[in-house]
Amino acid sequence: MQKPTKQFGWLSFAVLVGALMLSATLPNKLETISDMAPIDSQATKATQALFHNLIKLSGKQVLFGQEDALAYGVEWKNWHKSRSDIKDVCGKHPALVGWEMSKLGQGRYNIDSVEFRHMQGWMKQVFKMGGVNTLSWHMDNFVTGGNSWDVGDKVVQTILPGGKHHEAYKEKLDLFADYVRSLKVGFLFKKQIPIIFRPFHEHTGSWFWWGRPHCTAEEYKSLWRFTVDYLQNEQQLHNILYCYSTDVFQDEADYLDFYPGDEYVDILGMDDYHDLSVKGKSKNLIRRLRMLVQMAEEKNKIPAFSETGQEAIPDEKWWTERLLEPIKSDPVASRIAYIMVWRNARKDHHYGPYPSHPSAADFKTFSQDNWLIFEGRIPELYRFVD
Repeated sequence: MQKPTKQFGWLSFAVLVGALMLSATLPNKLETISDMAPIDSQATKATQALFHNLIKLSGKQVLFGQEDALAYGVEWKNWHKSRSDIKDVCGKHPALVGWEMSKLGQGRYNIDSVEFRHMQGWMKQVFKMGGVNTLSWHMDNFVTGGNSWDVGDKVVQTILPGGKHHEAYKEKLDLFADYVRSLKVGFLFKKQIPIIFRPFHEHTGSWFWWGRPHCTAEEYKSLWRFTVDYLQNEQQLHNILYCYSTDVFQDEADYLDFYPGDEYVDILGMDDYHDLSVKGKSKNLIRRLRMLVQMAEEKNKIPAFSETGQEAIPDEKWWTERLLEPIKSDPVASRIAYIMVWRNARKDHHYGPYPSHPSAADFKTFSQDNWLIFEGRIPELYRFVD
């Protein structure tokens, strides 16, 4: 009986040492994970994983995306055989797709003539292929009934708590919540699709009623905070990552002028068409992206090039020489998690290639660069992977 007792003692000692070693390392790991958590403490596991994995992706690879990519393209629309102009050119869908919520509750179609019901299906398709969906909302003017570009009245103050149109704004948020809740996949056990929500974007410009000339910084911050609190607490939506997205900015203070706070933002984004236009300069784009990445990393947020492009793409080498090489070659700017170009509406208004476009060959070369992620090589984004 003595020998087994000694063996048991040795095993117990080994287990004890192992437990002590594990306990010594575990807090650091938990601290690291908690530092990379979305703002919603009740976020679904898939949403938490998406946040975590997009941060892990930064500095390694970049998801390439396009607005409305699966819904229509140049001279075609409402295709139901898994089509996109991007896939027509390079054989793969973009890994991230943007969608628009404007006109929700006012009819079957959004502002870009995409049927909301069909959009649900395309968003599910993107999720099933492992990709990411992001939503913007060009919300109509609550005072005049005009569109987002109708900037004649001080709208923001009227939709804040106590404002004349606050209840109307909440009704819009209720419709949005119902739509987001409908985004589920699965047979017996349906799970919600995580989304990136980018409200009130490009506020550093003057063209939307929520832009900097049309409201104060405090009004904008209050609107953002109310929106997040309402969707999380009143509507119990826990599958959203929130993206704060400016237009071009001059410095960190300019970027953060309307920033609602770290507890209300998951992603630091930037929309920039100016620096990639004919008159734009790559050095200015890189300077802004470097500032964006550095701010995001300091705040444990995801850095993203949330919207860009050049209308009609007049430069045949635009994809490799204007977009890819300047960003990829910079050790800081390259640490963005994703890039999204705008939509392909028609031959005089498109931001991605289509098969007969002069830049199509260059885009195919662009898509083959291992730094960029398209359908078919998307890493696992919706579960925690070591």
